[in-house]
Amino acid sequence: MGEKILDVIVEGGKATAGPPIGPGLAPLGVNVGQVVAKINEETKSFPGLKVPVKVTVNTSTKDFTISVGVPPTSELIKKAAGVEKGTGTKDKVGNIEFSALVEIAKGLKPKSQGKSLKQTVREVAGTCVSMGISIDDKDARQIEKEISEGKYDSLLVG
Repeated sequence: MGEKILDVIVEGGKATAGPPIGPGLAPLGVNVGQVVAKINEETKSFPGLKVPVKVTVNTSTKDFTISVGVPPTSELIKKAAGVEKGTGTKDKVGNIEFSALVEIAKGLKPKSQGKSLKQTVREVAGTCVSMGISIDDKDARQIEKEISEGKYDSLLVG
């Protein structure tokens, strides 16, 4: 029994049989339409977000499994801020509320390097810094500092 793995990034709920999915799966003999339908079903809760998906195909039986990952931090921040892209400059391109920052961190906790929710929230705030996204209309660096000082500890239980 051989297994082949195809790693792709798709827009939530909008995978198609075109590249990269179709050409990656067609040589393996699986029903590409079924795979695409399953991917769309599994990713529909991430509309408008780019989501990592792993398709594992048993080359003997032509059975497949789908594993959906967590969208990248930057994608979640862009959605929360309502912007198409961040900036690499000091210009601010958007703002999110602290509560959205916490929700993003909770969703990312399983893949985060942070040992606590507080550390994961700081990681997400750091991504906001590099994207030009403010938090509660404050510079994200200031929010990072306030998190470190314990100002938000009562909100970061979990």
